[in-house]
Amino acid sequence: MGKYSKDIIQNRVLKSAFIIFFIFMLLIFRLYWIQIIKNEEYRLAALKQRGKEVEIYPARGIIYDKNLIPLTNRERVPTLFLIGDYFLKDKEALDFIMDKGIETDLINRDMNQFKEIEIDELLDNDSLPKGIFFTEKIARYNKENILSHVIGHTKKSENKGESGIEKTFDDVLKKENTGSIYFEIDNKKNPILGGGYSLVENKDINKPSNVQLTVDYHIQKIVEEIMDEEGIKGSVIVSDTNNGDIVAMASRPNFIQGEIDNFFNRENMELYNKGIQVSYPPGSLFKVVVLLAALEEDPSLIRENFYCKGFEELNDLVIKCNKEEGHGELSIKEAFAKSCNSAFIQIGERVGSDKVIDAAKKLGFGEKINIGLTEEVKGNLPKGEETKGPSIGNISIGQGSVEVTPLQITNMIMIIANKGVKKDLSIIKGIVTDDGKMVKEFNKEKNEEVVSEESCKVIDEYMAEVILNGTARSMNLEDIGGAAGKTGSAQAILNGKDTIHGWFSGYFPRENPKYVITVFVEDDSSGSASAIPIFEKISREIWNKNR
Repeated sequence: MGKYSKDIIQNRVLKSAFIIFFIFMLLIFRLYWIQIIKNEEYRLAALKQRGKEVEIYPARGIIYDKNLIPLTNRERVPTLFLIGDYFLKDKEALDFIMDKGIETDLINRDMNQFKEIEIDELLDNDSLPKGIFFTEKIARYNKENILSHVIGHTKKSENKGESGIEKTFDDVLKKENTGSIYFEIDNKKNPILGGGYSLVENKDINKPSNVQLTVDYHIQKIVEEIMDEEGIKGSVIVSDTNNGDIVAMASRPNFIQGEIDNFFNRENMELYNKGIQVSYPPGSLFKVVVLLAALEEDPSLIRENFYCKGFEELNDLVIKCNKEEGHGELSIKEAFAKSCNSAFIQIGERVGSDKVIDAAKKLGFGEKINIGLTEEVKGNLPKGEETKGPSIGNISIGQGSVEVTPLQITNMIMIIANKGVKKDLSIIKGIVTDDGKMVKEFNKEKNEEVVSEESCKVIDEYMAEVILNGTARSMNLEDIGGAAGKTGSAQAILNGKDTIHGWFSGYFPRENPKYVITVFVEDDSSGSASAIPIFEKISREIWNKNR
């Protein structure tokens, strides 16, 4: 063999050795990549394929208040996971469970299930017996269930919003990336004792999956605590007169968001947001509408007197005044302050039902206010034959087929407080990222003058008289700037029985009002008398908070 042939063979051997070495190094690097660099990723992928996922973070974005205080996803719940029934066979595990006061007969013994037990302390997994795992879960809803009717609830099995903000912004709030634990299971889908598990947190602060509300957590808490102290059924709404923001909205009875299945098919209407979802007769609060219609038609009306004999007859219809013996002769200001039915029926007859209904529409009745919650109802205004003949009697005192929501009453009083200017009410501020950056602000309609400033000034004066010398004279808020408002007691049928609903809606302070508060008390024999002290307490607490 010549030298040339030997060189060729030698080169081939070297090349082959280099290729083999290169392939060997690639295999080593590949093993290093799989076992070291990508170990956790591949282990997690394997666990996801043959493991059980237990979510520890809700698969939904956060709902914030106006100050970015979380209203959901804020409560950390220390949780033990019992894997299978191993703890029943192992003395160390059983002693640990008994020491924690956990009843063994309440624990699910099905090997295909994990039992979650809430506890009140933090534990270290390294110190726990086999078959027991600890972590903190983030609860979707807080135990205090604050703002529950506005936030709403989800259908947990489908991660789907069923009511409130959860429903309106379901597409925004729904997330795929959450925090989870993956437990390793065998081919029979039983948990493997001592098997692998992985705790995974997936967060993307740039994803706009959170909703910020106009609600003030602190004012909301004031409202709910007072409603619970008073033990009322009904609704309270608080709005900011300067910008139309809803800063509080509460409904009672309340429900527990985390136990929603227990509240279906009940007769107490716990799941209804009574501020927007149910309409009621407004009673004497509708006298604001009648008075406004009269003033817009004939401003000289304020100089006239009326006579109340204790009732009014309209054909065959007899309507009693709230004072059976009658008020006698009184001015329109006195009639408003004392909520005289007779005087306002006379005013309604003079103005006519069509103009009263037109004034009601200008003030937002008969249509949705559209604050950002899909469950809102329109209420009802009489039409057609319902407005003819003696029906003006019931219309003038907010009875008959007139039905409104507390939100619509709030909207009306907002217009009076702003001297005839309608400000777009809203409970939505916008969509934000996890770090609070606004990415899409809720659009508000421009301010619109819907009634004259002069008429609103008169009503403002009369509403102040209601508190000074009228049906709400028991209220005393002079030390915090006074207030103005209107009472209302309305007869209605509830669950087939005659009942009385109580209203009070107004604003404080008297000059340059900051807040409008509407209080609706359902099914209370004292009528407006029950709503007045609630308005007073809420006003005073808000004032104390803002000092």
